[in-house]
Amino acid sequence: MDTATKKSVKLSGVIVVTIFAMLASGPKSFATTKGLSQIVTPDLQPKGDLSLSFQIQDKRIANPYQLQAELGLTDWGEVAVFRGFQPDEWIFGTEIGLLRKEPYLLSIGFVNWSPHLDIDPQPFIEAGYYTEHHKVIAGAIHAGYKNEAILGYAYDFNERWRLQVDFQSGSENSSTIGFTCNVTPDFQFNPALYVNNGPKHDLFGYIVFTYTFHVWSKGWPPRSIGR
Repeated sequence: MDTATKKSVKLSGVIVVTIFAMLASGPKSFATTKGLSQIVTPDLQPKGDLSLSFQIQDKRIANPYQLQAELGLTDWGEVAVFRGFQPDEWIFGTEIGLLRKEPYLLSIGFVNWSPHLDIDPQPFIEAGYYTEHHKVIAGAIHAGYKNEAILGYAYDFNERWRLQVDFQSGSENSSTIGFTCNVTPDFQFNPALYVNNGPKHDLFGYIVFTYTFHVWSKGWPPRSIGR
């Protein structure tokens, strides 16, 4: 990396460490999932919960090193921002829950908006059917000039372990299989294997580590890994 990039990475690291230090004394929360391995999901970040993530992935998937912050602003809306380092970029997303009466969920929003790289937001709509163990997701996303299908399924064995698969159509996208583990109620990790939809079906690696802080809402009841 050049000098400017190294300074940017160092500054971003300092910012994240500072946020952790400021919030570490706050009340505990139960961990949340960051969607599935590839697709966004219709369940929302609980109001007042802030999740900080560090994501490492094959550069053919996306930016190989990313930080993410996801915040539940209300009972029906959340925002997220990614900080990528190779290339240097900021990526924004948001989600609004139109139907939030489990087992039925319906959400709209956009992801992957990068003004710095002049990349337009990708709007999506998706529905979910969530039970204690089974989570089924289906929807569509508009990426660039085309519409793509998004599908996902997760099985929650218990509050610690989840098996998950997902798919997004398009030759540049993938099918994935992975799992999520809640190491503690607040800390989780999610490794996955990506299988590219292209003719060669190349394999890519991915892992994300997440810590969730319960910032301002009170008495949020314990919930499972799938919220």
